[in-house]
Amino acid sequence: MNLDNLITMANQIGAFFAANPAREQAVADIAAHLRRTWHPRMRREIVACLAVPEGGRLDPLVREALECLAADRANA
Repeated sequence: MNLDNLITMANQIGAFFAANPAREQAVADIAAHLRRTWHPRMRREIVACLAVPEGGRLDPLVREALECLAADRANA
């Protein structure tokens, strides 16, 4: 899938959950949403985006959620 589209979609999800005043809960909700609804290939591609310059376009909440997903994969 196109990385630009994945970043846009992830940031839209992040914007929805950003309304939660508890930052940690917003991050957890974003990660849970991505785990539950995104295909594993999409999750792999968006997590890999953390290591490339395009990753700078990720919302900070989304970046934190993706770091959680990356940690999940590393511990699996």
